[in-house]
Order: sequence, then C-alpha cells, then structure tokens
Amino acid sequence: MTPYELADSLQRGDRRALAKCITLVESTHPTHREPAAQLLELIMPHTGNSIRLGISGVPGVGKSTFIESFGNHVIDQGHRVAVLAVDPTSSVSGGSILGDKTRMETLSRNPNAYIRPSPAGKTLGGVTRRTRETLLLCEAAGFDVIFVETVGVGQSETAVAEMTDMFLLLLLPGGGDELQGIKRGIMELADLVLVNKSDGDQQAAAGRTVADYQMAMHFLHPRSRHWQARVQALSALKKQGVDEVWQTVEEYRELLGNAGEITSRRAAQACAWMWSETADALLTELKENKAVKALVKTLECDVIEGKIPPTIAARKLIDAFRQ
Repeated sequence: MTPYELADSLQRGDRRALAKCITLVESTHPTHREPAAQLLELIMPHTGNSIRLGISGVPGVGKSTFIESFGNHVIDQGHRVAVLAVDPTSSVSGGSILGDKTRMETLSRNPNAYIRPSPAGKTLGGVTRRTRETLLLCEAAGFDVIFVETVGVGQSETAVAEMTDMFLLLLLPGGGDELQGIKRGIMELADLVLVNKSDGDQQAAAGRTVADYQMAMHFLHPRSRHWQARVQALSALKKQGVDEVWQTVEEYRELLGNAGEITSRRAAQACAWMWSETADALLTELKENKAVKALVKTLECDVIEGKIPPTIAARKLIDAFRQ
C-alpha cells in the first residue's frame, strides 16, 4: 500500500492499516524512510486530539494489571484506548522478554482498545525510538486516550514524560522509608503517584506509604505551576480507586488545558523531538559515510589498545566525515 492508501485506511479506523503503519515507521530499512516520512506528514492534521498518559513503575508493581483495569474503565466512559507497551529486549534474540499483551487479556479483546507491544531495543529512556510516531498514528486512527507504558523506573526512564501530557508513577506499599522512596529525578516528573496493591494485608502499609509520599511531595519542585502532584492509593486487581484516578486525570486535563499548558508543553516536546531526530539522522549518516567506515576499524583498535583516547578518535571520525 502507498502512504496515501495507508493514511486513508488509518483515518477510517482500519486496525490492520494501523499495524502496517506502525511497522513501517519502526522499520530501520533505508527504503522505508521516505514512505514513513510521507505517511507521517499526511496524518499530522489528524493528530493531537488525545490525552497522552505516561505510566511507569518498578517491575512487579502491577503496571499491566493497572492498565487493563484502568483502560476498561476509560472505555466504559465512552473513550477509545491505545496502549503502547514497551518491553525489555533480549540481548540474544532482540525480541521482547515480557509479553504485556498476554497479561491484558480482557482489554486486548475489547474492540475499542488497541495494544501494541514493542521491544525497547538499544534505546534508553524506557521507550522505543519510534514511540512518538506510533503515538501520532494511534491518534490519527481515532484513539483519544493513549497510554505509554515504560520498561521500568530508573534514571533513564524519564523520556516518557517528554512525550506525554501527564505522567503516572506506580509504587508498591512499604517500598522503602521516606528517604529511600524519594527518587528526585523520577518523582519530580510525576503528576500523579499511585500506590498500587492497596488491599488485604497491605492496606495499612499502603496508607502509610501514601502519607509518606504526600509529605515528601511538599519538598519537591512541582513540574507545573498550575498543578500540585497528588498521591492516591488503589487496588488495580480489585478495581478499587480506579474511578478516582480517571477523575484526577480529567481534572488535570481541564485545569492545564484551560491554562494553555498542555499546548505549550506539546510545542516544547515537538522542538525537542526535532533536535533528537536531527542528532539520530546525523549519526546514521556519519556511520554510513565511506571515509568514516575506512577509519573505524583502525581507530577502534587504537582506542582498545590505549594508543589514543576516545575523544581524539571521535574527533578524527568527525573530521573525516566533514572532508
């Protein structure tokens, strides 16, 4: 199918066309670059009409259970949900280690939901290199609530906050004291902190964790001047507190939307994306350059043997590329 045919089918809500479009933009084959760029240009006027939610949390916190429970609730409110689940990648096969789609059984069968698991590959930041483009394709296909689930929490997992409107961070009850719990890098990005598995024997621990984090939030610089990050307890498995989470999301969207902050944030994200793409394109072009290829092996050997520092080797590669 041509980019025009794909774009037309996509806007009519064809799920197979959406899968083909995502495969096209994720492809690293040189012949697919131009059609992918054409496709994205065609669908741009039909994007931007969703609420974009980033979801992160430590492994085992129940992200998949939360997304399934929350996604089904959002669909019941009359919305269409797309889930971009990013899985850790096997260093041997290159495939996904975890199977998020298999753990969202009821949501994956819902006709108003679309789940796309993708391996993270070598990309840092808890997202794939083409998550942004996939997000736009889902919007063009008519999905008005987009979840971007990351690999897990770490210093490099913050990229998801740079492509979404609201960042949700899931935590476990009793997951450390106040000092252990405050991870400034990730906590300052959170618009809503959710203490999951707040049921049964863990309910009391969850209540203490919520209180600890509510106190901790007062010492952190808020991400938005119009919104103070909140902490809420829920049980995704028991579907307790899920409705309150959606109410908070709607309140957040209305408040920041009226203030114009979502629009300005997306504009800043688009500029950052442009420079990121520029850096990636230049690096790809550098690696494919004949003069650079001729020098690479020699310089790599010199660096490995300690004859020259990596900074000098990098400068020589750039000089060869410029010439």
